[in-house]
Amino acid sequence: MASSSLPACLHAKEEDIHKMLAAQVHIGTRNSDSQMQDYIWRRRQDGIHILNIGKTWEKLVLAARIIVAIENPQDVVAISARPYGQRAVLKFAQYTGCLSIAGRFTPGTFTNQITKQFREPRLLIITDPRPDAQAVKEASYVNVPVIAFCDSDSPLQNVDVAIPSNNKGKLSIGLLYWLLAREVLRMRGTIDRTVAWDVPVDLFFYREPEELEKAEEAQAPFQEPAAAAASGWGADPMAGGAAPTPMEGFAAVDPAAAAPVPVEYQAPPQAAAMGGGWDAAPATGAEQGMPVEQVQPVAEAMPVDAGVPPAAGGGWDAQQAQAPVQQAQAPQQAQGGGWGGAPAQAGGGW
Repeated sequence: MASSSLPACLHAKEEDIHKMLAAQVHIGTRNSDSQMQDYIWRRRQDGIHILNIGKTWEKLVLAARIIVAIENPQDVVAISARPYGQRAVLKFAQYTGCLSIAGRFTPGTFTNQITKQFREPRLLIITDPRPDAQAVKEASYVNVPVIAFCDSDSPLQNVDVAIPSNNKGKLSIGLLYWLLAREVLRMRGTIDRTVAWDVPVDLFFYREPEELEKAEEAQAPFQEPAAAAASGWGADPMAGGAAPTPMEGFAAVDPAAAAPVPVEYQAPPQAAAMGGGWDAAPATGAEQGMPVEQVQPVAEAMPVDAGVPPAAGGGWDAQQAQAPVQQAQAPQQAQGGGWGGAPAQAGGGW
């Protein structure tokens, strides 16, 4: 289905056509636009329009030649508001070096210089002219050419290069961006045309969040043992495997020989001699093992005049120090019996 207008080196290979048919790139919709009649091959009995896949390949090669003509890849912007094309746009920008806008397009990105995401591209690549209508309109205001993947019912206003294809299927969108990125790299000389591209087309396909969660759960049992073995934390050295090798300068120790030996506790003799409980009389010095001559009665060890404070020097408190101690040790019997008794007479009071 290759066209004769292209050089022989740019003709589509049979495996490329098989991939496009398997991804249903040629399947259109029940409706058709008047400007897309040149790209529609026929219409099935159920009303589905079939696109001419030969013209799809021609327009892919033309779009790749236009992209390669831009000296700075950062001046090319790929946009996809459709969820099925967001991952494909990011991967296309990663391998070709251009910029990408995945998700909602902020109005004024190409016309309002005050916005933070203001850009001045030289070429615009969009996935679908209907969801990306705002980007196409602003590109027409600033004279930026537009390359668009167009279905049988897509409007072609302000679109410079229309690539007839199925822009609603996730497999079709991913394959188209993969073919376009491969052709751009081949024309730049980054990869050889005779060698297959080592990047799988699966990376450009949209993946459901449920599929990602299932893939993570399936890989979790294999990642946890590997992470534990790499870190070494929580591993039991006696659980199995090879025994740990001893460090240099230290001999290996047998675990059975290094086990602690139980020792019976023996109470000291003075503790055994003490009888009774907590209210027992304290042991004497001889019972505690002290020499007898060192044990002295408390009355003999303390001097008689221990209660009298020493005379102070000639300071301001000298008179207080010379006061008789008997005033501080007056007997309580001097106070009469009861509350009505007279207080003890102290010398020099109030």
